[in-house]
Amino acid sequence: MRTVLVVGGANVDVVARSTGRFTMGTSNPGRAYTSAGGVGRNIAANLGRLGVPTELITAFGNDTFGTRLYDETASAAVDLTHSVELGMPSGSYLAMLDAEGELVGAVADMAAAESLRPEHVPSRVVADSSYVVLDANLSVEVLEHVCRAAAAADVPVVIDPVSVPKAQRMASVLKAWPVHTITPTRTELVALSGVDDPQDGVAALHAQGVGRVWVREGVGGSTLFTPDSSQHIPAITADVQNVTGAGDSMTAAYVQGLAAGFDDVTAARRGAAAAYLTITSEHTVRPDLSPALIEHVLKEQ
Repeated sequence: MRTVLVVGGANVDVVARSTGRFTMGTSNPGRAYTSAGGVGRNIAANLGRLGVPTELITAFGNDTFGTRLYDETASAAVDLTHSVELGMPSGSYLAMLDAEGELVGAVADMAAAESLRPEHVPSRVVADSSYVVLDANLSVEVLEHVCRAAAAADVPVVIDPVSVPKAQRMASVLKAWPVHTITPTRTELVALSGVDDPQDGVAALHAQGVGRVWVREGVGGSTLFTPDSSQHIPAITADVQNVTGAGDSMTAAYVQGLAAGFDDVTAARRGAAAAYLTITSEHTVRPDLSPALIEHVLKEQ
């Protein structure tokens, strides 16, 4: 299996979960912890856990957080040869969860990822990859550079829009280069397409050359749209411990499935199983995630 290249953000997650009903505008009793995170980093670490040869290009800060991020990512068998250390603080993500583990709100400081430049991502590394996975924490210049290099080498690109504000960075990319799959939430779909109706929004992205639009709806499951069909994939009922990282594991297992030769829908179902395994764990990247564990979940379902 050829290497999957992931280019995106790495940051330390600071997650606080209330022990009772979350009340806005005041202090809530609960507990807090830190973990290695970042959309791109999480996807790469999950791919490594799933046995996929994976390279991550990201920016680490020159601080203790940067050292931790590097070490924990490398321990997941991720190649960091072309990642860089910048003279600035590492990225950080502060998330507040309610007692059910659902996200109440978050703030992301991704200045390090946004400081990556096109020269940090060699075109030959892109061309040698089986798939390229991007997150929208990157600058427009880097997103355009990587998509241009991937298109020239006929390498399929999978994009995570990350958030509504960052999804808007994708406009020039989607108009100029083909994208294999994009994975928006409903609100990110509106930001990407400029259309309120989901069906029309998906059609608008297909018209721009996006092959597959995989719309995520949390407990409502997800729907994988191609230009000719759509398939709803139910979420697996779970005792939620922590939703942080669920979408990242979902994307990783999907790409692992595609790289292993599964069809789109089967790969997406594997993604749903990985998301279930993640939210039933307290870890952002579940340490025991494996293809066998995903197969076990799918067999039970």
